[in-house]
Amino acid sequence: MRMRPTLSWTPTEDVLPGTTDLGPVADALGAGGVLVLSGAGISTESGIPDYRGEGGSLTRHTPMTYQDFTTSARARRRYWARGHLGWRTFRRARPNAGHRAVAAFGRHGLLSGVITQNVDGLHQAAGSEDVVELHGGLDRVVCLSCGTYSPRSELARRLEEANPDFRPVPAGLNPDGDTDLTDEQVGDFAVLPCTRCGGILKPDVVFFGESVPPQRVEHCRDLVRDAASLLVLGSSLTVMSGLRFVRQAAEEGKPVLIVNRDPTRGDQHASTRVTLPLGTSLTTLADRLGIPVDQQTASER
Repeated sequence: MRMRPTLSWTPTEDVLPGTTDLGPVADALGAGGVLVLSGAGISTESGIPDYRGEGGSLTRHTPMTYQDFTTSARARRRYWARGHLGWRTFRRARPNAGHRAVAAFGRHGLLSGVITQNVDGLHQAAGSEDVVELHGGLDRVVCLSCGTYSPRSELARRLEEANPDFRPVPAGLNPDGDTDLTDEQVGDFAVLPCTRCGGILKPDVVFFGESVPPQRVEHCRDLVRDAASLLVLGSSLTVMSGLRFVRQAAEEGKPVLIVNRDPTRGDQHASTRVTLPLGTSLTTLADRLGIPVDQQTASER
């Protein structure tokens, strides 16, 4: 069963007042056993926009849904044209101070795990290990017929060869890695099939309206059960895929701490919501805890 897409959320209850006091977050990290749940807001300082914040992509862009992708050849052409162009920019994004601070917390044994709603791979690029990609990753594709996985770089090479004159100027990058193009710019972009069986290729990400694989959900629930506290970084928690873990932590009596500039759908379950920028907040926390943060990732050295 697939979830109904949730693109927006309007507060219906009193929201948790924001604060600039990092003390409760520092205390939780100092005690250890913190499970991080990150969203698009942690990657904005790497040049990848979020969905719902000020200037977020939902103000100009409706994300692809699973139903449209699987039932419409035209929708797939539009997605792959936009996604192919966006991938050229997306793959060049580098971890920012927030990603590097999370990696540093992990190296020093303060974290029990990292769950990310992002598909950009920047936590891993910063050095975080055993990251659960709740919504998958854009660096690979999967065939919907035979289930074969392959690197996104391989498909990008094939698409370049099949569309040598495809050089439109996009309007902007979106959090899911595609760009904004008109129908005229998409034109007759050639969409390629699976090389093994000729089936439909899809990025290995969870589209809006698609369910997170049950085994992945259960693994995340286990991580929540084993954690001492839950730290939400840069997520509005609008979609249930992330909100359910906040609700679980609260039901189990575990502290929920949120660092997000705007109110979130999980505020009623949290003890604090810090409204400072993530990069600043996380590096300040690292300094306060005496933890050095790498200024470069291994891939950048």
